Amino acid sequence: MRQEFFYVLLFFLAGLGLVTLTLSFSKFLRKDKPNPEKNDTYESGEKTEGSSQVAFNIKFYVIAIVFLLFEAEIILMFPWAVVFSDKTMLNVLGKDWLIYTSIEIGIFLFLLVLGLAYVWKEGHIDWIKAKPKENKRPWPVDKEKYATFNQKYT
Repeated sequence: MRQEFFYVLLFFLAGLGLVTLTLSFSKFLRKDKPNPEKNDTYESGEKTEGSSQVAFNIKFYVIAIVFLLFEAEIILMFPWAVVFSDKTMLNVLGKDWLIYTSIEIGIFLFLLVLGLAYVWKEGHIDWIKAKPKENKRPWPVDKEKYATFNQKYT
């Protein structure tokens, strides 16, 4: 038992030694002459303009996450479809296994469709959101007082 752990430790130390050796060797080979042009941010050959802290629309991330979710669905369903499209595999695995995995895939698909329905209902995959309705209630503050208050602070 100890011998197996010794091999794991030896493998770990060899990997750590290799990384240390290559990093230290590259430090001796490279030229270290920093200047403002080298330290400048480089983005596809273009000079950067403005701050890098720009607020992105969260919709891009939501669409990306939904896309990855359905990509994972395809990746997980592909082996299932390949196994159960082969008649010799079906004979080997048996009918009970086919029923069990079909129920499993059905639950999996149901949860994914439920998630898609939720995202769709909330409007997270619509590029153009509906404009909010105007408030038709009467304004509780006199408009003249509101205008004088705003002028006082502008």
